[in-house]
Amino acid sequence: MDELFKCVFAKHWLLKSPRLTVSGDLSKSYRASFAHVKSVLPGIFLLADEIELDPVSLQYVDRQFDIIDLEKCRADIFSELYEAFAGSGVKSSEGQFFTPTVAVDLLVSLVNPKSNQTICDPACGAGGFLIAAAKHLVGAGADPTDVAASLRGVDKDAYLARITRGRLALYLDKMPEVICGDSLADISQDGIAIEDKLFDVVLTNPPFGAKIVAASPNTLMRYDLARKWIKSDGAKEAFVPNGAMNPSTPPQVLFVERCLKLVKPGGFLGAILPESIVSSKSHAYVVQYMQSVADLVAVVGMPEALFKTSGKGGTHTKTVAVVLQKKPSKSKRSSVFFADAKWCGHDSRGRSVPLNHVPQIAANFADFQKTGVGNHGHMGILVPKDRLGLNLAPRAFEFDAESESERLTETHDIVSFGDLIKDGVLSLSTGDEVGKLAYGTGEIPFVRTSDISNWEVKSDPKHCVSEEIYERYRPRQDVRENDILMVRDGTYLIGTCAVVTGYDLPMLYQSHIYKIRVEKPEKMTPFLLLAALTCPFAQRQIKSFCVSQDIIDSLGNKIHEIRLALPKAKKTRDRIANLVEKAIRDRTEARELARKACEEVMAG
Repeated sequence: MDELFKCVFAKHWLLKSPRLTVSGDLSKSYRASFAHVKSVLPGIFLLADEIELDPVSLQYVDRQFDIIDLEKCRADIFSELYEAFAGSGVKSSEGQFFTPTVAVDLLVSLVNPKSNQTICDPACGAGGFLIAAAKHLVGAGADPTDVAASLRGVDKDAYLARITRGRLALYLDKMPEVICGDSLADISQDGIAIEDKLFDVVLTNPPFGAKIVAASPNTLMRYDLARKWIKSDGAKEAFVPNGAMNPSTPPQVLFVERCLKLVKPGGFLGAILPESIVSSKSHAYVVQYMQSVADLVAVVGMPEALFKTSGKGGTHTKTVAVVLQKKPSKSKRSSVFFADAKWCGHDSRGRSVPLNHVPQIAANFADFQKTGVGNHGHMGILVPKDRLGLNLAPRAFEFDAESESERLTETHDIVSFGDLIKDGVLSLSTGDEVGKLAYGTGEIPFVRTSDISNWEVKSDPKHCVSEEIYERYRPRQDVRENDILMVRDGTYLIGTCAVVTGYDLPMLYQSHIYKIRVEKPEKMTPFLLLAALTCPFAQRQIKSFCVSQDIIDSLGNKIHEIRLALPKAKKTRDRIANLVEKAIRDRTEARELARKACEEVMAG
């Protein structure tokens, strides 16, 4: 990796200063260029450093650079190299998932920094945001020397700090301020306090991951979000800190507060955050804090594949691009821009695909900034501020169930799932996790989320358990014919339903599944309920209610808020219920006939 970094710098300078080329000798050209880099960019490499690749290897590397075209490459070659060579275990433990260029460019576009503004990235990694901001400013006519003076980067990794410093110096011809240090503790690598300074713009992707070591107790004491927050009784705010410190506060939460403190009043923060930070109940106090000190400008949901750029490393964590303006601000905006990109130009294996919603979302945001109006569905809508709660996931605003309910009231009765439970019409429960050691111990199906599809429980579940394990859970789970199973947690299957038939019993089901039972069939049949739960009106609500738990989504207790649209006409309800019942019966009979045919083949 280090040799390739040396070669990237040398190649850049050869392209920048062709006079360094030694005619007919590529190896000498690279070495001469690297020597020049060391002299004009001191502190990036050691004086004793040399390119150690042999001439044949250098020829190969140079050919690959020409294919990539370093000067026009859309990818962040420095971050890509680090991703490819650094161990995935090291990266995840440090939260080093470098932001793909498509997301960097989006955030820079949304914030749109100006030539007279100072810019900081307190977790700069290989410098992706800072180099993108520098290119944005120079492209708008700013003087490169002034741009270099306006930038600050900080990173705990000394190697990455050097790379960032060198990249910016290569582009701007001047050494910018890039510090190796801990932004949360405000201490440099040498133990010196980092100069306290406010910035017009902060652009960052703070480290996130389940295995990151939490900050030290002394550092935690500096942050309000490091305290334990509890629901308030009658107070203006929904949550209040109770004074006690939470030693396991994730660094990404602390970075939200740190970044907002780095921004000048009226300045902007643009950050890539895990969606769970802005949507889950456990982090609702963080959203409250953000809204108390800043005005929300935009939230753009990014695809689950965003950080899977190579197909090997990266993370499936669902993220959002968030833009905030520090209070007090002069803006009179009354709405917030929300969008949800389904595609970002590559799939979960890092392969390029022709679909990329991000550039169009950026263009839609620019239009909204100018006109203040517009509606492009998941590609960009304006949501009035008074509609905002503590769930800022963009998909929560894609579908307006209130408006749709009003439209349907003439032909349908609109009832909430929670009211049906309160009135005793329905009951709701969840399953259990029996543990992997129980798999394969018997023949009784243990139904998981992947076993539910098209109103059916699959006839060949992957995991079965013993009679003993079944009896242990049977009294609590109590699965009966005509119960409805619905997926509550997962990535793609949430809201998928199946009705339990006599052929499916006995069974157990896992904790990621709801069991819904109709307790008063005279009020509603299971088959009408199944149709109502799986129609577009209910399914779009389910999608909007899901919150991210980093790599999976969950419907959670939001199921109580789902509204069901039931036709007013009893004949219509009966006809729907009969159609569903017939479909279930016909499928079940066909499945059983197929099973019996297979048995007879073996019987001879």
